[in-house]
Amino acid sequence: MTLVHIIAGLLAITAGFAALFASKGGALHRKGGIVFVAAMIVMAGMGAIMAARQFHIPFQKLNVIAATLTIYLVVTALLTVRRRDARSHTLDGVTTLVALLTGFFAVAVGLDSMERAKPWWFPTVPCLVFGTIALLAAWGDWRLVNGRVLDGPHRIARHLWRMGLAMFIATGSFFLGQAKVFPEEYRIGWLLAAPPLTVLVVMLFWWGRVLVTKRVPSPTSKRRPREGSAPARSFSAG
Repeated sequence: MTLVHIIAGLLAITAGFAALFASKGGALHRKGGIVFVAAMIVMAGMGAIMAARQFHIPFQKLNVIAATLTIYLVVTALLTVRRRDARSHTLDGVTTLVALLTGFFAVAVGLDSMERAKPWWFPTVPCLVFGTIALLAAWGDWRLVNGRVLDGPHRIARHLWRMGLAMFIATGSFFLGQAKVFPEEYRIGWLLAAPPLTVLVVMLFWWGRVLVTKRVPSPTSKRRPREGSAPARSFSAG
């Protein structure tokens, strides 16, 4: 199980970076994204199962929360850019419930560990951060349940921040959380922090570009617009 977790994690990070820097909407971006989602689900699922075996330890509770949030983020990010049909409303309700449960549990663990953990900020702060993200995401899902229709830019922005945040969690967990697996000469703070920070910066760049310019990235070939999306000019990643 550990080997599967490690292999899936490496595959997820590789595919994630390929999709991150590929032309948005192009074949490499789409295929890399699918591989990324599948690998992330396997990696996070295996991680959650292994952590659940020691669920009484606060750190392992944090691992379960991070794994659950990661799976939720990549699944909802993928669903966001898929054509909506009769099942979409039901899926929105399910994802809302998952995000709510994850968020409330993360906040509860964070508050409980505040007085017990030494140092007090770990895992308190990560749990509260993950809980806040999950609850905000649940609010976004709930708006879809209540009939909100996303236009093109907002649909892509939702996809970007969810995929990007999942990638940030994966790279941070590997490069910072598993620093011991790297040779000692490479265990330099700024060097290990570079990959997750790169993901965060690129995600924020595309997220801001889409929302500010109101243009959605797409391949140069003509594609049929998805239901609920507004016509918008397109551009390719340069």
